[in-house]
Amino acid sequence: MRKLGMGLMRLPLLNPNDQKSINYEEATKMVDRYMERGFTYFDTAFMYHAGESEVFVRKAIVERYPRESFTITDKLPAAEITTYEDMQRVFDIQLERTGAGYFDYYWFHAINKNYVELLDRINGWDFLKKLKEDGKAKHIGFSFHDDSETLESVLANHPEFEYVQLQINYIDWDSPVEGKKCYEICEKYGKPVVVMEPVKGGSPANVPEEVETMMKEVNPDMSPASWAVRYCASLPNVLTVLSGMSNMAQLEDNIGYMEDFKPLDAQEIDLIHRVVDTITKNIDIPCTACHYCTGKCPQNIAIPQYFGLMNVVKELGESQVPNSRLYYNLLAKNHGKASDCIGCGQCEGMCPQHLPIIDNLVRVAERFEQK
Repeated sequence: MRKLGMGLMRLPLLNPNDQKSINYEEATKMVDRYMERGFTYFDTAFMYHAGESEVFVRKAIVERYPRESFTITDKLPAAEITTYEDMQRVFDIQLERTGAGYFDYYWFHAINKNYVELLDRINGWDFLKKLKEDGKAKHIGFSFHDDSETLESVLANHPEFEYVQLQINYIDWDSPVEGKKCYEICEKYGKPVVVMEPVKGGSPANVPEEVETMMKEVNPDMSPASWAVRYCASLPNVLTVLSGMSNMAQLEDNIGYMEDFKPLDAQEIDLIHRVVDTITKNIDIPCTACHYCTGKCPQNIAIPQYFGLMNVVKELGESQVPNSRLYYNLLAKNHGKASDCIGCGQCEGMCPQHLPIIDNLVRVAERFEQK
């Protein structure tokens, strides 16, 4: 398997305010180009693009290519489960949406302490084992969004899992997300890692000018995003690195340097260490724009877009973003305002970054709504 997976959670959209409005024409061309260059790993999930990502898998991949020519990963979300029977219900929906017949990799999605407690209560761990026994899932594992102690507990108690999907990027390697610690635990238990969020929703791809200059001095042919993806792919226990590509330019960039992948050398690793501090000082809210928080928001608040606007203002300064309030108001025409938050907390329960979303929405409202 080549070390670049195509994440189907940030596909090009016809309407940026509608996650279901996938631009099938452009996205299908991206699939064709990816396959043409010898890459085969596609990653989807029940909630991606409000369910349309799985439908895209059927229409753009399953119905157009021989089943043995590609690999599909799908995931079982805790938000849809209260009983053992719910797992079968969701799985059946996923099979119908994708038309895949079986999944090459099937995961518990976004394991954390609460999800572990749920699976213990309903004996849910056996569900994935049965899928594998029945040939409906060739390999089983889980994606993970919690601390290293919880990860070690899961791996120690459930040796049947073959792989772990971790959030790893060079910014969070030594941060509270515990990328390094979690990676080392997977090594300890002999579990290969699939990397998600290598560009952390965009910050390592849209670096400050001074960082881009430093990168070009070391390797003028590599884009900022390539440094982030190659950093993760250079880790020896990484099976593949997912990239949620949103247009053909991003795809061409990724396959250009991953087709004949070369790990980072010593000089490049040294540069990564030097740029982390420069990047992090320009991030106000470390949101990756995964949209996990928005799916069930009762106020339909555009949380990732508002947080992204906060980061732009932090990076460039108020004087360089004179229309930030206008852009905020345009977003708020079709979404709830930040001040509409009722503090229900469902967003914080879903956030892989464990962000204080409610408090940050208060800050957004103070910056963009007050006259």
